[in-house]
Amino acid sequence: MALLTVLTVVGARPQFVKVAVVSRALAAHNSLTPSRPIVESIVHTGQHYDHMMSQAFFDEMAIPPPVANLGVGSSSHGAMTGAMLASLEQEMLRRRPDWVLVYGDTNSTLAGALAASKLHIPVAHVEAGLRSFNRRMPEEINRVLTDHVSDYLFCPSASAQAQLAREGITSGVHVVGDVMYDAVCFYRQQAIVPAFPGPYGLASLHRAENTDDPQRLQRLLTALGQAPLPVLLPLHPRTRQILERAQLHISPTLHLLEPQSYFAMLGYLEGCAFVITDSGGLQKEAFFFAKKCITVREETEWTELVACGANQVVGTDDAAIRAAFPWALQPLSEVPQLYGQGDAGTRIVQLLAKS
Repeated sequence: MALLTVLTVVGARPQFVKVAVVSRALAAHNSLTPSRPIVESIVHTGQHYDHMMSQAFFDEMAIPPPVANLGVGSSSHGAMTGAMLASLEQEMLRRRPDWVLVYGDTNSTLAGALAASKLHIPVAHVEAGLRSFNRRMPEEINRVLTDHVSDYLFCPSASAQAQLAREGITSGVHVVGDVMYDAVCFYRQQAIVPAFPGPYGLASLHRAENTDDPQRLQRLLTALGQAPLPVLLPLHPRTRQILERAQLHISPTLHLLEPQSYFAMLGYLEGCAFVITDSGGLQKEAFFFAKKCITVREETEWTELVACGANQVVGTDDAAIRAAFPWALQPLSEVPQLYGQGDAGTRIVQLLAKS
């Protein structure tokens, strides 16, 4: 029996959704191809540790339990990445996997990629080739460095593949589609219908550049409160701490929620009129549900959503945000197939099996 071993590194909420897809595809592969099994060991760095940001996803989406939780937790970017790097190196030395699989653009992603590459273990990067071209974003540094040390680069779109080619990366690059689209296709029927009555907008705010400055955060909250519909805002624990510490004003039409499970967020996406966010993942999920998205950043890594008219990048000026609301309330004229056919997880596993 030819056995292939994979060590999967995760640590943050968006990665749990993605790993659910690939882990399910691995299980299907092992059932169909018992002569060439792929054994996965999931290592959780502990980057997100709040129950609703972490364990709830493992429980709800039936993700295999981690073989280790490094318990790194929150700290500065350098301290967090360094602690992860040291602990992941020990896990990799102990387990000696054939591949290390990393997702997205978090500190956990970079730490996993660096630890593996220094031990000469091949790295596979899911969601490769994305660029915001803003080097002030920690996520941009993480994704660029990870791509440049990876051996397999699994791109969600043709535009991501083209970007890698512009950077001279052509070997091991595969356009497989987006695993987050797989997740929506598979789990959509399990969405939890929200209790909130009537039409609403759905928002999220969590990026440091938007939350660390109380004045900027207040400006965003004020703009959300001036939307033509009530806005629901599930709050990242860190955002809630900043909001409460600064005693910021909340409009009566802005409804603050606790962090939501994945199935609950699917329900909110199904029922909302539009999305307003600084998240990368929620921009795509809005598109998967044919909802327009207002992105409160200066740039986006999902440039194809802007090009097809599904996304407006408006920055954080309250007037620009308000001006985008009438546009956001108009339905999308078309939803092109940008991110594959919902089989990205299967295609990733097939490529790993051939390695």
